[in-house]
Amino acid sequence: MKKKKREFQSSELVKSFARIHGFEDKLLAFEIKDFLSEYLSEALSNEIESVNLNKKILEIRIKSPLLKNDFRMRKTFFLNKFKEKFGEENITDLQIL
Repeated sequence: MKKKKREFQSSELVKSFARIHGFEDKLLAFEIKDFLSEYLSEALSNEIESVNLNKKILEIRIKSPLLKNDFRMRKTFFLNKFKEKFGEENITDLQIL
C-alpha cells in the first residue's frame, strides 16, 4: 500500500503556517499592500510606507501629504473596497497615518 502524497499550493501552506504561529493579520496586511500597489500607480504606491492590521483596524502609513489627504477624504470608499475584497470580518476601521 502506497502512502498518499499531500499536494498543497504554496499559498495554502503560507496561510496554515501563519495561522499556527499567529500572524494571520500580517499576512493579510501584505495582501492589502499588494492590492494597493496594483490599484494605485507606481509613483503613488511608492508613497505608502507601511500597511498593518492591528485588532482588525487597518493602518496605512503614507509619506506624501497630498496622498494622505486624498486617502482621508475617501476613507469610506477605501474602507468599503478593502472590506469587499478581504472580508468584513477582517477589517472594522481604517486609519491613515
